[in-house]
Formats: sequence, C-alpha cells, structure tokens
Amino acid sequence: MLQPDFWYRSKNSIIPYLLWPAGQAYLLACKIRRNYSKTWRASVPVICVGNLVVGGAGKTPTAIAIGKFFKKKGLNIHFLSRGYGKRLIGPIRVNPAGHSANDVGDEPLLLAQIAPTWVSADRRAAAELAIKTGAKILVMDDGFQNPGIHKDVSILVVDGEVGFGNGQLIPAGPLREGVNRGVSRANAVLIIGDDEHGLNTTLKSQPNMDIKILRGQLLPEQAVLNLKQKKVFAFSGIGRPKKFFNTLKAMGCSISGTAEFNDHHVYTTKEINSLVQEASDMNAILVTTSKDRVRLDEAGASKVLEIPVSLNWEDCAELEFLFKPVLADLS
Repeated sequence: MLQPDFWYRSKNSIIPYLLWPAGQAYLLACKIRRNYSKTWRASVPVICVGNLVVGGAGKTPTAIAIGKFFKKKGLNIHFLSRGYGKRLIGPIRVNPAGHSANDVGDEPLLLAQIAPTWVSADRRAAAELAIKTGAKILVMDDGFQNPGIHKDVSILVVDGEVGFGNGQLIPAGPLREGVNRGVSRANAVLIIGDDEHGLNTTLKSQPNMDIKILRGQLLPEQAVLNLKQKKVFAFSGIGRPKKFFNTLKAMGCSISGTAEFNDHHVYTTKEINSLVQEASDMNAILVTTSKDRVRLDEAGASKVLEIPVSLNWEDCAELEFLFKPVLADLS
C-alpha cells in the first residue's frame, strides 16, 4: 500500500484520532503474541535489522552493508527474510538465477546477490537450515517485532527525513510499536540521511541510555552518477517512493515525470509498456530502484535503468565497537 499522507505530513488531520482505537487493538494483538511466544536461541550470533515504522526506512541496504562488513572479516554470513509476497512457502534457499520475486519476494533476491539467503515465515526453521549449511552469523532483514528468535544485536533503522511520523500506531500512524518500548529493546539506532526531526536528542532521552546511535547515508553507486542534468522518468513501488525521487534530484537529474505504486507492487507487461511509452514521449530515460527492477520480467527489466544505492557509514569505528562482542565470541 501507499503510505497515507496523514502518517507523516498532516499534523492537524482528524483521521489519526478516529483510527486511534484501531491502533490500540493492534497494540493489544502484538502484546498477546509476545506473551504467548517462546523465544529460541540459535547456536550462532543473530543480528537483526529492523525498524519501528512500516516500510521505507532502509532496512535491506543496511542488512546488505552489515553482511559485507562480516564478509570482509572472513565470516560466513547468511541472511534470513520473511519474503514479503512470496509464492513459495519455504524454508528455501534463494537462487537468484532460478527464482523470481514472485517466488521468494523482491528483497531476498537483492540479499542473495551478497550472501546465502533463506526465506520462510518460520524464521527458526530457516535459521536451523542456514546453520546446518555452515552459517556462522545470521543477519535478519526485518523481524525486530518477531519474538520467536533471540537477537544478539538489534539495530533499528530510522529515516531521518520522516522520523517516527505522527507517533501513532498502525493504522492511525506508521508505528509497529511504541517508540519507548522499541528503543528499549534495541542495541543501536541507525539514522539514515539528515536528522530533520531531532532524533538524536529524542533517542538519548529514552529509557535505554546505553543505546548506540549510528549515522549513515544511502548514496547512488558511481556507475549511475553520469545522469546529472539528464531527463528521467522515474517510477517506484517502495515504502516511500518520494524518497527515491529525492535521490534523483540530489543526483542532479531533471525529472520529467514520476509514477508511484504500492510497496512490493507486481508490475504487469502492460504497465511497463505504458511507462516506457511515457518516458519515450518525454524523451526521458526510464529509471527505477533495484528493489523494483527485480520485480520485472527479463523483457521489462531490459527497458529500465536501475539506480542502485548503498549505505555509507558515517563512522565505521562505531560499527566495529557495536559488533566487538560478537566478533570476540567468534574468534
């Protein structure tokens, strides 16, 4: 779904107040789930990359960056993902050459380009298979609110541009759980982009005073930087498509037009052909995100330019410090 404007922008909207009871019902359901769930501890360290809001924070690029961090240390890491919208039940190891986004989800296809990736709604089952095949560290893309697996290190990813939105729970706002409770269970918070809501100050006032605050930027990779002043037509179906459009503006692109779709949208041939025609009519290059492009069939993907981004850590020493206990246990 496309996220409602009142989640982030309409401060005076009455809609969140009308939906507040539904948010409290959502909170109660989450509490019941936590209270009746048993937590399993894996035999290897588990790193969880999660967030407190619905979609669009930058979890997958962060998980990829953490995976690369451990790979540089010579460690065999495996990713765990639920695989939103997947067709296959799992647990299954993702085969980038043989699986489609319809089979396993879009994000797992991106993760599998870096390291072995397992998809399953039952994360424990996937974790056990990963460990049997040699995983020394498990990195979970999402799953912070899932109580089924013990996490050795939990990192919350926050988009500095929008923060925690209006501070209300789904569906009145974007929050999956209350900020205080969520932060109290995390080891670190990664703020991506400019801190436009004073998150650094807010987080330091939370009950978990020992929490580590990391900073990073999602930057386009060098191969696409030659698009400066080029005309582009951009489309995206991610949590916040405007975040992608803002990236293009920061690159210096001339945006001729945009099209927004629901998160994880499955594109049809007709839709892609229509987008190709719109871009052609404007004499513009048709561009999209990596997450969107993996949802296209081979013919559609060949007509679209992917804009890959990667996470750039502001201070790598802080990351080393955060994972020092994990690395010590593995040495």
